[in-house]
Amino acid sequence: MALTVGVIGAGQLARMMIPAAVNLGIELKVLAEADGMSAALAAVSVGDYRDLATVLAFAKTVDVITFDHEHVPQEILRELVRAGITVHPGPDALLYAQDKLLMREKLAELGLPVPDWARIVDVAGLAEFLTNHGGRAVVKTARGGYDGKGVRVVSHEHDVDDWFQALAEDGNGGALLVEELVHFSRELAQVVARRPSGEIAVWPVVETVQRDGVCAEVIAPAPHSMGRLADVATDIAVAVAEGIGVTGVLAVELFQTTDERLLINELAMRPHNSGHWSIDGSTTSQFEQHLRAVLDLPLGATGARDPWTVMVNIFGGPASGSLGDRYEAGLAQHPLVKVHNYGKASRPGRKVGHVTASGDDLDEVAYQARATAQIFQQ
Repeated sequence: MALTVGVIGAGQLARMMIPAAVNLGIELKVLAEADGMSAALAAVSVGDYRDLATVLAFAKTVDVITFDHEHVPQEILRELVRAGITVHPGPDALLYAQDKLLMREKLAELGLPVPDWARIVDVAGLAEFLTNHGGRAVVKTARGGYDGKGVRVVSHEHDVDDWFQALAEDGNGGALLVEELVHFSRELAQVVARRPSGEIAVWPVVETVQRDGVCAEVIAPAPHSMGRLADVATDIAVAVAEGIGVTGVLAVELFQTTDERLLINELAMRPHNSGHWSIDGSTTSQFEQHLRAVLDLPLGATGARDPWTVMVNIFGGPASGSLGDRYEAGLAQHPLVKVHNYGKASRPGRKVGHVTASGDDLDEVAYQARATAQIFQQ
């Protein structure tokens, strides 16, 4: 049975689907935004994912369309479906990953735990929310934010005047999302996969460490997560996947609050940074699983290969040269660590790769991963 998966977007997520596709004998085709992107190895087309003719022509060459990112406009997604093209996840699910206000509304409708929130359109609305929530809150743009962008912690109603001004100038009746500033002890992520026929697979819940609003490290499984915490995280993620109808990989980012509750922070309907550890640390990686899921094939086992796996992102890359220039030092000093190079040029703050270490002792595993990452970003 010959199978072809089309991926819209050519970032590192599409790049990391390539080895999984090769192993399964799946042909992977990528629609890239530009030449020379991370997934250039599988890029068969270069064009604008916001142009219907470009996307439709690409989609007609594959069996199923999936995504490296969540930014393809709804009108294009729905035209693909109307044209009889299989799209996973579909537009009705992706809608909630594209718009944070709709996501909060849907999660509340499903009875799932979220921070207290409100839809605000002006300074008065923000002032009222601040008054009712101790004078501090988090404001988010409804669309377009990622890796800490489009998110501000505010303590005054005028702290996002520029965003209100942009909404007014846009004239489309948009709004901002304001949420309570959650007091949390740590951040977790629960990654699951769901195929169209309904089968769901769940990886161990992981702890994520954020720096400047960007995921820097992932510990799998999350320390002290066995039992009730893992069960609750699983129940939440499965309820999201089923309630929204997600097909493919879903990452549910969670706050573990200081009073031991779990609250949903964000959703990602694609492979996610919090699941990169699974390439080396799980029986089935999130990238293989995503391909299985969107093709409605039986899902793979998701158990951990070792007691502990730590993934550390490489930010920026070397001040001069490339990641490859550091292979001699990095690979020689830490032969047990796996290095994943995204094929990107060095740039301050940019995710250019990650490293993964696994073993029996968490402290040693974390040291190995962090020390290796440091070699590649000095």
